[in-house]
Amino acid sequence: MIVCVSCGKSSQEGSRFCSECGTRLAAQSEQMPVSPVSAPFHNSNPDIRPVNVTSVDMPQMVEVIQQPSEMVSEPLPEPPVFPEDERSAEPEAPVHVEKGPVQPHSRLVVERGAAANTEFPLTADESYIGRWDADNGIFPDVDLDPYDADAKVSRKHARIIRGASTFMIEDLGSTNGTFINRGRRLLPGSPQVLNDGDEIIVGKTFLRFYRNN
Repeated sequence: MIVCVSCGKSSQEGSRFCSECGTRLAAQSEQMPVSPVSAPFHNSNPDIRPVNVTSVDMPQMVEVIQQPSEMVSEPLPEPPVFPEDERSAEPEAPVHVEKGPVQPHSRLVVERGAAANTEFPLTADESYIGRWDADNGIFPDVDLDPYDADAKVSRKHARIIRGASTFMIEDLGSTNGTFINRGRRLLPGSPQVLNDGDEIIVGKTFLRFYRNN
């Protein structure tokens, strides 16, 4: 039987047109092939059971998203920890240490005249004996100008030199000469050893040399 798709009327096999509505049937039979019916499945092996495909759980592709807490990353360096005192402490101001007065290593003492017992402490490695002269820029360590009325002492008369363990005296080309313990006149530019307690004569002024312990 051929069923008309237009009105649903059944017609005999081989009919070309529908007896009810006149629709052509041959074209419908050609356009609508009938699908063959599959034969029922017969299981000859009792150990094998048919599997319902629709009931099988298909594995699902699950994309695992890693949580931020699970992500592995390089640990950040910790900030340096400074002691409380080190961060809050202000730089200290430089400490100014005042130096005390330089202690004299020796001294000269006037022995005669109105200026007897006048002392001249010596602190420099080279101490000059003479008379003060501001016009020529001469300022000796041992200024004998107030005690030399006759001007027998030269402006630059002599100097006492302090060594590592000894003292020496040198005449600087004075007019009236330099003497130690009333010995011979010293040659200018030739230092002589000076001992503790020695007498020094410059011009007509008598001095005594003492070392300080």
